[in-house]
Amino acid sequence: MEKTLNGKIALVTGGSRNIGRLTALELAEKGADVILTYRSQADAAATVVAEIEAAGNRAKALQADFSSSANIPELATQVEDTLRDWSADGFDILINNAGTLRIGGFEQITGDDLDAIYTTNFKSVVLLTQALASQLRDGGRIVNLSSGLANGVFPPLIAYGPLKAALQAMTLYWAQILGPRQITVNAVAPGGLDDDFNARLFDEIIPGARDYVAGNTALGRVGLPEDVSGVIGFLCDPKAAFVTGAILKIDGGFKL
Repeated sequence: MEKTLNGKIALVTGGSRNIGRLTALELAEKGADVILTYRSQADAAATVVAEIEAAGNRAKALQADFSSSANIPELATQVEDTLRDWSADGFDILINNAGTLRIGGFEQITGDDLDAIYTTNFKSVVLLTQALASQLRDGGRIVNLSSGLANGVFPPLIAYGPLKAALQAMTLYWAQILGPRQITVNAVAPGGLDDDFNARLFDEIIPGARDYVAGNTALGRVGLPEDVSGVIGFLCDPKAAFVTGAILKIDGGFKL
């Protein structure tokens, strides 16, 4: 792979597994040094760091719990300390990937569920981006992880999809606000992916969901995390410098 990101530094939240892990490795393969966050899977995060370092790049894993926005200032300080340790005056790529899921329909979803999703998937994302905006170098990249459910309806995820829609709206605001600094801001909106984030939904809540998704998808299969990480890698590439304010569906043509 061409090292188009040599000299760049990326921050990937939720980088120990699934899309976050593959994105961290994708950006490192393109030449970037990577700071990644993890919530509880320290061993998995350490493995990602080791893989990146084995390829000749710098990497650092930081523990971060986005379920409380009170944790954001400490994380921002840890990122700044890492940049200082690396003798860097800033970083170049922010991948807002960390998220949580609560399953329940209109009558089942609780206030605690709504608070958890709002804080983790929206509020903490906004506050972290705000806290680090001054450290993001001009010409940088921000990619937010949205969902196909921001524009579609799936009743068991009534608390999840609407807040992803809010993040998509914020993506457009940031694209306008940060445009004068040549910072691009985009979002990717995957369909239902076959990964451990969705495992309970596929395996317990809706038996046969994989067959349903595959049967209603133009490409005839369920998506995988690697289908998303490659698109994120493109959005961070210099070739995507004129792509901003875009919401890219990655669903294989679901229900066309």
